[in-house]
Amino acid sequence: MSSDVGWPVERLVRREVSAGVATITLDSPRNRNALSVRLLGDLEDRLNWALADERVRVIVLTGTGPVFCAGADLKEQRVEPGNAHEAPVTASFPGIMSLIWESPKPVVCRLNGTARAGGLGLVAACDFAIAPDSASFAFTEVRLGVVPAMISVTVLRRLDPRAAAEYLLTGEVFDAARAQEIGLLTRAVPQEDLDGTVAHYTDMLLRGGPEALALTKQLVRIVPALPMEEGMRRMAELSARRFTSAEGQEGIAAFTQKRPASWVPGPEGS
Repeated sequence: MSSDVGWPVERLVRREVSAGVATITLDSPRNRNALSVRLLGDLEDRLNWALADERVRVIVLTGTGPVFCAGADLKEQRVEPGNAHEAPVTASFPGIMSLIWESPKPVVCRLNGTARAGGLGLVAACDFAIAPDSASFAFTEVRLGVVPAMISVTVLRRLDPRAAAEYLLTGEVFDAARAQEIGLLTRAVPQEDLDGTVAHYTDMLLRGGPEALALTKQLVRIVPALPMEEGMRRMAELSARRFTSAEGQEGIAAFTQKRPASWVPGPEGS
């Protein structure tokens, strides 16, 4: 396992990797892991590291303290009215959400607690989102006179449309059970089951072929929008390529020989 232990400069986002799983941790509990310029810079750096590191197969995004992420750091957002170019969070946050959304490696959000506003953009960008059933959520932007604009790109791809209108327009707080019901969360579980549930998903993901996982992430988003005939044609071509690919042939051989595929980490994470 490797981590940030001994890093000479304090970072607001920590990283570590073990047995194919990179854990990226928002570590600014004093301001509830708000999206400050420093935190966003560290988060972008950590995500790029995880995407580039060949040891990493799955990414877990989490936080410290009782709040996963409180949204934008409002102290940094105080500028002269009309100076839109001076709003710091808009500079890098869209790119960070895109990194997560487009990541070829599956990303699991392990919410350590409550999330608000911009923090929900991160949640929605991840492939899986697991939260304690005690957590609460709210899109608070309109109550501040601002708009959930950037996060709507990921959030509106997850939420039931009626629920999206209800919560984005009212700013009302809702609980984890409701968040799961409307599509924001994959699972809401008791606090004591949080780590076990996250491990269940990461363990399952590590069994999938890296190339197959990356392509399947694309299918989930692209195929529903394709016309039927075009979808059938393109997916038949992709299926043929994958069955004859080196990864596909290794997976078939492993299945017939009743052994783990070469990409499945061994007991020591090898």
